This record gives sequence, structure tokens and C-alpha cells, in this order.
Amino acid sequence: MLVPTNVSVNKRSLKILDKMLSEADVLGIKYFKSKIGATIVDCGVEAKAGYAAGLYVAEICLGGLASVSIRLREYDGVTLPVVEEFTDHPVIACMASQYAGWSIRGDGFSALGSGPARALAKKPKKLFEEIGYEDQSDETVIVLEASRFPPESVLKDIADKCGVSPQNLYVIVVPTSSPAGAVQISARIVETGIHRLHVLGFKLDRILQGLGVCPIAPLHPDSTIMMGRTNDALIYAGEVTLTVRHEDDKKLEKLINEAPSCRSSSYGKPFYEIFKEAGFDFYKVDPRIFAPSSLTIFNVMSGKIHRAGRVNIDVLRSSWGLAIT
Repeated sequence: MLVPTNVSVNKRSLKILDKMLSEADVLGIKYFKSKIGATIVDCGVEAKAGYAAGLYVAEICLGGLASVSIRLREYDGVTLPVVEEFTDHPVIACMASQYAGWSIRGDGFSALGSGPARALAKKPKKLFEEIGYEDQSDETVIVLEASRFPPESVLKDIADKCGVSPQNLYVIVVPTSSPAGAVQISARIVETGIHRLHVLGFKLDRILQGLGVCPIAPLHPDSTIMMGRTNDALIYAGEVTLTVRHEDDKKLEKLINEAPSCRSSSYGKPFYEIFKEAGFDFYKVDPRIFAPSSLTIFNVMSGKIHRAGRVNIDVLRSSWGLAIT
């Protein structure tokens, strides 16, 4: 298993968080102590929190094991801001930290938990057993994609499951309909690709490096429409490149061809429409749609390159209301 078990995603992320909090005024974020002593970091609920804050959130989510940046890119005559990310530790960064694999619920609050805290709570347990990664830390940070702050009971439950005191728990709350939220979602493109391959049966220990590019969705005040826009960025314009070790290029090519979002029966429609047709029930949505638009795979064992899928800017035009004048 190519996992450096001596690397702590919590300790690395907490260093990034310290720098983030020291720049709170510049980043437009706010932070405060809850009644039980947990530190809440507001990245868009009441605070301004722009693109720069989103980059911090993304790198914290990735356990401090990836570099994330923003630049402009042209798509068929349309110039859009995109997130670029790369990591030499894709399994730990994306699956042991960033992956939104912890369902947080309690007292009417609901959110998906991402980031280093998952490595302490081992959420989900089966995934961590497969990865073979453990982390130890007296402090931890979790990222919650939510439009309101979690109640005290939820904070206590998170701290308990992570084995830390509430005073050593840091909770970043970032709404989807915020600049920081849009950035950190687009920065999940490599994880989206790895997760899709994992679902198809690809062994995680064969993945060596990961790179990704994904447009940043324009904001919309309706959270459901905004959720659709962020998904469209990943599904129709998210591009992933992975370096892997695999002994059979024919099997690898067959698997890669099944990975892009275009293999879904729902492909071609804005995600909001797909979600609406499913009665706004994620469990009724074809899971094959939750994939990057394209994947490029470098196989170091053979030197061959495999590619499948393509960017579909036409769907983004429809979803985002893009117009060229």
C-alpha cells in the first residue's frame, strides 16, 4: 500500500487553518467560539468569504497534501475561472480527507462532513480499512457544506467521534451558494475521478499522482439551482489526469472507458433538471452521472496513455445561462 502513514492530514491542515485565521480580515471570513468551546469558521454564512477563502478551504479539505490555484481558461469562446489542483498523495488527500463521506445529522441540522476529521473518526470505516491509513491528533478540523451553523449537540457529537475535546475542534461552515463554496466544490474534481474509478473496482493503491481542472460555477441565490450548477461544472467540464500502476492496459482501457459522466443515461441535461426529474431524490439519480467529463490515465508500467470523455460546454451554456455577444 503506497500510503505514507507518518503523514498527518490533521496536523498539516491545522497549519493552513492557522494561517487562514490570521488573515481573516483580508479573506473576509469570521470565526467565533461556540458555547461548548468549538471554533466555528464562517466562510459564507454571514461572512463575505471570497475565492481566496475557498482556496484555503480546499487545501484544508485535502489534508494539506495538494496545491490548489485559480486561473482563467477559454472554452469555445467563453472565458471562465477554473480551479487547478495537483497532489502526489491522491489517495490520502482525496479519499482519506476530502471525500464527503461523513453524514452529519442532529437537531434538525444536516450536512456532509469533509476534511481531516474523517481520518480520526474513520468515516466511513470500510474505506479507511481499505486505504490502510490512520491519523492521530489532539486537534481536528472538519468542513461542513451548509447554509447555517451546526447546533451545540452536533458539535459535541463530532468531537466525541473524533476523540478530541470540543475546545480542540474547528468547524468550517461553507454554503454552496457562496464564492468560497463554489471554489472548494470545483476543487473536488480529482476526488470525483478517483471515487468513480473506485466504484468501478479500481484499486486505490495503484493511483500515484492526481491532477484536475474544473470551472468555478457562477453563483445563484437558490441553493438547489446552485447545487446543480456546481455539479455541472464537475460533470460537463471537470478534467482529471491520474498517474497509475497497472499491469494490463486492455483491462485499464476498458475500465477508463466506463468512467466519464457521458456513460450515464442522464448525460446531456443540466443536473438541476436531472435532479428535478428524480423528485429531488439523490438515490433516484443514475450514479454514473457523478463523474468527471474526461479522464486521462498515464500508466507508468507500460508508458501508455488512456483517455475517455470530453468537455461539454453546451450544457454549461444552458445551465449557467452563458451567452456570447
